[in-house]
Amino acid sequence: MNGSLVQQLPAWGAVAALAVLVLVALSGAAADGLVTARAEGRRGGGFAPVAETARLLRQRPRGTVAADTLLRRVGVVGLPVAAALKVAVLPVGAWVVSDLAVGLVWFNTMDVMVWALVWLAGWGPNSVHSLVGGYRFLALALAYELPLMFALTAPAVAAGSLRMADIVAAQDGLWFVVWMPVAFLVFCAAVLAFSLQRPFTAPLSPDIAGGVLAELSGVERLLLLAGRYLLLAAGSGFGVALFLGGGAGPVLPGWAWFLAKTLVLFWLLLTVRRRVPALRPEQLMAPAWVVGLPLILLQVLVVAVVSVAGKG
Repeated sequence: MNGSLVQQLPAWGAVAALAVLVLVALSGAAADGLVTARAEGRRGGGFAPVAETARLLRQRPRGTVAADTLLRRVGVVGLPVAAALKVAVLPVGAWVVSDLAVGLVWFNTMDVMVWALVWLAGWGPNSVHSLVGGYRFLALALAYELPLMFALTAPAVAAGSLRMADIVAAQDGLWFVVWMPVAFLVFCAAVLAFSLQRPFTAPLSPDIAGGVLAELSGVERLLLLAGRYLLLAAGSGFGVALFLGGGAGPVLPGWAWFLAKTLVLFWLLLTVRRRVPALRPEQLMAPAWVVGLPLILLQVLVVAVVSVAGKG
């Protein structure tokens, strides 16, 4: 497949892409609930997301004194929206909702927007605990964002394009993960970070009464929790497109391979998340900037040299 063969979906395609994103996120939430239930000796863990959704939909909303309701709701509702906007440029096999020439930049833009949304969700309630959680996320973002930007640069340099379809097409015969392992690992770590998964859960830590979640209830709490899984699902899809060949694979159609790879990476990230402890932002800054950043810069240099040599 090459970029020119990617077709934009008709009007209903956006709804279909959103439905697929939700289904991938729900599968991960169900699997996560099942594993948690088994660890705690409970039954019916796979239905935990359904039970929690029903509970939060019935829960009466609560608020704090002098809360900025508008900003809080923008932050909470914005997380699922950001995840949906991310997948708008994601080629699912031979189909894409919007084939932007700067699709990779669009993905990074939505990631930066998540900074503002999480901070607004912490600022809006006018609560010390939620505000500290919002600022913790900003500190966390400082640790992961620069390495992530260079991790995104590596496949763009190799493909000579910022269009997602071109990046997928450039992996014909050899997936980028094979010769860009550092970029892939840094990208996966960043996906866990911007989706507020361990070890990057300091903004939701119990030591600040749940942080950003402290004052949220009912539908607002549900949307923020759902946004975490949706962002993780969207990030997994981009990991497949950037490093795992997109929809490339034998026998099955491209969209089927893409979804299968996305589910595998999604569940793998959930598994890794369960096996690592939560870390504070200051514990992440030094490894990210002193170890991760030089390694990813070296990775980009290797990719640039190989790309230039190949064209020569």
